[in-house]
Amino acid sequence: MIEMRGKVTSLDLVGLWLFGLAFFAMLVLSASPARSQNTELPVLFDARERLVRPDVSGVLRLRFLTTTDFPPFNFIDQTGRLTGFHIDLARALCDELGLQARCQVQALPYGQLSSALEAGQGEAVIAGVAVTEQLREKFNFTRPYLLLPARFLMRNDTALTRQNAEGLAGKRVGVVRNTSHEAMLRAFFPSMSPTTFEDQASLMTGLREKQVEAVFADALQLSFWMMSPAAAGCCRFLDGPFLSERHLGEGMTIMVGGQDGSLAAALESALAAVSEDGRLEEIYLRYFPAGLF
Repeated sequence: MIEMRGKVTSLDLVGLWLFGLAFFAMLVLSASPARSQNTELPVLFDARERLVRPDVSGVLRLRFLTTTDFPPFNFIDQTGRLTGFHIDLARALCDELGLQARCQVQALPYGQLSSALEAGQGEAVIAGVAVTEQLREKFNFTRPYLLLPARFLMRNDTALTRQNAEGLAGKRVGVVRNTSHEAMLRAFFPSMSPTTFEDQASLMTGLREKQVEAVFADALQLSFWMMSPAAAGCCRFLDGPFLSERHLGEGMTIMVGGQDGSLAAALESALAAVSEDGRLEEIYLRYFPAGLF
């Protein structure tokens, strides 16, 4: 039986987003952006579990490595300041660990993050690096702190007999060809006949121009497109979120350097703390105005 909900997810995040930074800034800075009905962030840590927090008083500095070109996670804002979900999360973790005065965030090109961490130029990478067996041989990883699910986005003028994914049976559902989302759609919804597109841009054009009644893709990309002028209020989420470790990976984690796992354990306990007391959700709501779930 294939599980569609509740499993940890991630994406290979390199080059995923083509959204302009100006548009993202418009969403975040607008007075009262529209929100989806469910903006709550799932808590991925069990409140009953007490994670051991190693002593970090001897840590001379905690340098987080990230990038500048991955909005809304990390980007340069209109004042030239490095900001984003990951930046705020890194600072919250430093606060939780009592390392505010020793906390730094440095931006590098994505392709240099692993080598910089291995060379000791930082202690942790917080940039949406997909977990692989090869990286696990070199680095430690925390548990996931954020899921990036798949969602259906459908046209408002599409009539359905059932207001869930099953209602799309027999409808034209778009998906990008040769992607994890196409494989996931075919595995989870065999009754659907996917209409494939070459890339995300043509997929969204197809939805806007009524070539398909709905699309299946990354919820983050869909949420920002749905709120953009290009969408013109055409569409809404239907059903979901849909999660699959097999198709979408383990989840967004922090990659930690060094052979000693104590820093990874400390960061994991800090992640649990900021997740359980609502600080993580507060940061999430700053940067995801449409919600992913």
